[in-house]
Amino acid sequence: MAHVLIMPRQGNTVESCIICEWKVKEGDSVKEDTPVCSVETDKAAFEIPAGAAGTILKILHECGDDVPVLEPIMVLGNPGEDWQTLLGENSTTNHTNSDLGSVHEQKKTGNQELVEVSEVRGEISTRKDFDLAPREDISSGVSPRARKLAEKEAVPLDAVPGSGPDGRIIEQDIASYADKRPPMTNAAKDELRKHIKARYHANLEGSGAGLGGMITAAELENVFTHHITAPEAPKIIHLRSAEEIHSIKDEFTDTPIRGIRKLIADKMTKSASICATFTLNSSAPAVKLNELRSGFKAACPDSGLNKITINDLILFAVSRVLLQYPYMNVHRTEDSIRSWKNVHLGIAVTTGRGLMVPVMRNADSLSLVQISEKARELATACRKGSISPDDLQGSTFTVSNLGNAGIESFTTVINIPEAAILGVCGIAPKPVATSPGQYSILPHIGLSLTIDHAVIDGAPAADFLKALCEAIREIDMRIISECIAL
Repeated sequence: MAHVLIMPRQGNTVESCIICEWKVKEGDSVKEDTPVCSVETDKAAFEIPAGAAGTILKILHECGDDVPVLEPIMVLGNPGEDWQTLLGENSTTNHTNSDLGSVHEQKKTGNQELVEVSEVRGEISTRKDFDLAPREDISSGVSPRARKLAEKEAVPLDAVPGSGPDGRIIEQDIASYADKRPPMTNAAKDELRKHIKARYHANLEGSGAGLGGMITAAELENVFTHHITAPEAPKIIHLRSAEEIHSIKDEFTDTPIRGIRKLIADKMTKSASICATFTLNSSAPAVKLNELRSGFKAACPDSGLNKITINDLILFAVSRVLLQYPYMNVHRTEDSIRSWKNVHLGIAVTTGRGLMVPVMRNADSLSLVQISEKARELATACRKGSISPDDLQGSTFTVSNLGNAGIESFTTVINIPEAAILGVCGIAPKPVATSPGQYSILPHIGLSLTIDHAVIDGAPAADFLKALCEAIREIDMRIISECIAL
């Protein structure tokens, strides 16, 4: 009996997954736990195992296809088995079908859903990917979608840092690189493509160092790393006349909003439409905060204190102060306000694929060192694309830190269904009255608290922010009891 492998569902909010790479081909024999392909969602990247032993009869989608969850992606069974009859297809060239029967049985293997069927509904893509350049397919660290965009935008792959799993270059990496460089005309991109391809050929001509003169991976890496550099942006060498300026054609690029970018867009838009946003700005003296951080740097590495950051200290203070102001640690539902006993902190993390908000559960029960370790763990998983969908939902209060960018204040977008979010700003000098007519310049850290005014009033929110500023001002006294045993 043949089996149909379907695209597994990764969390309740995931609607589709992009196939990054097929690790097998038709005709291969696989075991139940053999990884057959790697995919990425709008949140993470993972591998899909075969789910059953057998021979791969048909691969239904190609690399780069965005496949809805629970849709068939591969058929496996016994050699020679009629997979077309199984799927109810009319021919080998017409890959669409109208009415293909019903699912008989569904099984789960690990995080994969396997369906045993006689007939299923589905559609098979026949789209063929476009290769970037000659010999480029030797490099395995680039997703098919990234190759296509690199070809379109004339981006040298060796100049782009990868943010995918194990440093894999994904589409967002190419888009980010192209956005940051100076604008280029189509003619300039054509010339750059020729330059990139010519350099690939020039540096790979002749015999390689491998057996039979084959080019080795080390030689290819040397070409990518040392010999190919992006050319300088075209320079304007004369002032254009009014007629020339008027005759310039508008050029633009449309980038589809999908994946994690679509998830962010939908959630932010919904938040702005249902929340009565109200922002309060304040600042807290950061003298003891800085002193504490400096002291931790010299601590014994075994204690874990030397890795603690300013942001870790803020997260610690927030998790404790929220317990004193439970009306801040709530969710807004359709007809009620749900108060949470424990603090599940959302931590805004910037990644190459977009903004992600992993959740530090029960933060109010964690020590300072544990908060620091968990924050690093969650941020690393987000940037590598290995974060679990379960770790991206369930927060009760979110902290977003733009202090490293020198931001003095900002209005954050509430992470619904939460009712409040804290923006952490940079540390800057501020005059403080020490006595009548006397002032001192002291470092202060800016804090921006945004609330849903339909749930939390301004005065109670101000009380929470004032208490948080006080906790930060006296931060060393508040954590010494938890650090003394470390």
